[in-house]
Amino acid sequence: MTTTSSHITSVLKETRSFPPTAEFSASAHVKSLADYEALYAQAAADIPGFWAEEAKRLDWFSPWHTVLQWEEPHSKWFVGGTLNASHNCLDRHLSGPRKNKAAFIWEGEPGDTRVLTYAMLHREVCKFANVLKSQGIGKGDRVTIYMPLVPELAIAMLACARIGATHSVVFGGFSAEAVADRNNDAQAKAIITADAGWRRGKLVPLKANVDQALEKSPSVQTCIVFDRCHQPVPMKPGRDKWWHELMNDASANCPAEPVDSEHPLFVLYTSGSTGKPKGVLHTTGGYLLGASYTHRLVFDHKEEDVYWCTADCGWITGHTYVVYGPLCNGATVVMYEGAPNHPKEDRFWEIIAKYGVTTFYTAPTAIRAFVKWGDDHPKRHDLSSLRLLGTVGEPINPEAWMWYHSVIGGERCPIVDTWWQTETGAIMISPLPGATPTKPGCATRPLPGILAEVVDREGNSVPANSGGLLVVRHPWPSMMRTIYGDDERYKNTYWSQVPGCYFTADGARKDGDGYIWIMGRVDDVLNVAGHRLSTMEVESALVHHPAVAEAAVVGQPDEIKGEGIACFVTLKSGHAPTDALKQQLREHVVKEIGAIARPDSVRFTEALPKTRSGKIMRRLLRDIAAGRESAGDTTTLEDFNVLAKLRQEDE
Repeated sequence: MTTTSSHITSVLKETRSFPPTAEFSASAHVKSLADYEALYAQAAADIPGFWAEEAKRLDWFSPWHTVLQWEEPHSKWFVGGTLNASHNCLDRHLSGPRKNKAAFIWEGEPGDTRVLTYAMLHREVCKFANVLKSQGIGKGDRVTIYMPLVPELAIAMLACARIGATHSVVFGGFSAEAVADRNNDAQAKAIITADAGWRRGKLVPLKANVDQALEKSPSVQTCIVFDRCHQPVPMKPGRDKWWHELMNDASANCPAEPVDSEHPLFVLYTSGSTGKPKGVLHTTGGYLLGASYTHRLVFDHKEEDVYWCTADCGWITGHTYVVYGPLCNGATVVMYEGAPNHPKEDRFWEIIAKYGVTTFYTAPTAIRAFVKWGDDHPKRHDLSSLRLLGTVGEPINPEAWMWYHSVIGGERCPIVDTWWQTETGAIMISPLPGATPTKPGCATRPLPGILAEVVDREGNSVPANSGGLLVVRHPWPSMMRTIYGDDERYKNTYWSQVPGCYFTADGARKDGDGYIWIMGRVDDVLNVAGHRLSTMEVESALVHHPAVAEAAVVGQPDEIKGEGIACFVTLKSGHAPTDALKQQLREHVVKEIGAIARPDSVRFTEALPKTRSGKIMRRLLRDIAAGRESAGDTTTLEDFNVLAKLRQEDE
């Protein structure tokens, strides 16, 4: 990846600000902006010392002798220390009142429910850890997990961690081909799956996909199958085993294996838009510290909270904020298997009301879908239990933020708009809800201990309100350690773009208050008549129009300007796609941003092509806008019909 220029013209105009309420701040972990600034300055003055103090919140079997060993681009944290992630998430809660506290409140898409207390979860994890041992799985082995969002997915992750095996979770929506690729890259010894899972009222054939994948996965010796949907599936003798049968004979006594702080906890493959997926490697001590520290601070976590992060454990958000961070902090976590619109568009709001959810963390793509479906759905439910909202996955458009603030949060809940990556392991930039005045669409400021900056290609800080490259200037505990099996790619991708810095591949600007505005991937920047414009900012201008639910903006070839602006737009219900509306939208963008950003084309579409994690695949839209065939990996695309329909439609 190369960037021709670091200067990106910022055109988004957003001046609204929302300070935390006095009531929220009074009980928050960080109570004021002054407290945040003091904490940030203290951490910046001695980063290893700051993280060493924070690391005392974890249970260590043996102490470390060196906090940070740094030889760019490789870091080791808490060198010499030993611990276990499963022990920190389970065992240490069993000697006090958390023993009988709900760890998971789970609801399946068909409506079936389960509650697992910390004691129950501990028992299941110990038994399954012994199951893995009985199948010859031990310390250092890699295990693929390909399951629906059921408690057994978290149980499998924690059981691997308990015995020192390294898990690789593959999202249950991926194809057999994608599973085989990941098995082979990790050289997985075993795979854990289910007969099937539920999604929008239909069965996802997980075991059938695994059978196909295992034809091309010679390293996998064992396949353990959880009976989720009671579907008949072929079982290959000697290789395939039923979860429940193995658990019947398993002992519930399995002490956690002490592992080195740098022991590999998991490999998680990013669904790269082109080329081979990258196996991001995270280790135990630093990652667990990042997960628990950010969960406590960003979500202002309290003992009595009912916390719901809607992510699947197939993504980093599910690893960090469904399993490791919340459980390490002894939280009660809501887990829901299915789609937000099954059987109706109010399923999420029904769940919040039913379980008294206090903290709700979801993606902007979901929020924009809720906007499109209309206010009636949330208004049918009592959402008064909510005290904090969060967003994750991509920048949120200011208008979607405002809808979230007013319709879901009742104008009383702070919104933590979080910026981080699979590679960073945990949240890096976010408001602290009791301290930071929020601005719609802005991730605000780096967390204490994180030195994030907006710079030019040489690594110099850019002036306020100038667009540049988002980098991190100092190592942090939860950072990825390498790309599994390809350290050269790790160095080239993240450490060769800006001298001495981790390169995030995101464009950003810093405003006069020191707030960082994420402007989208550097690859998504438009070059219009010599001006480098952020696609995210043009999208936000479009979404500001009352008829628009969601927009994606890409570049298209233009003989005069070099690149023109192509807009793909989905409309809110009740609005018809007309030529007059296209013209309105063009003028609206000019009014919001300026003539430089006038769209060259506007196309209406019922849906946008998205990955299964909800991110818009702008690469495919660029191909459509340019009239060329799509190259590169499309295995992560959720619905191929969307792409086919777009190709059929003319401007």
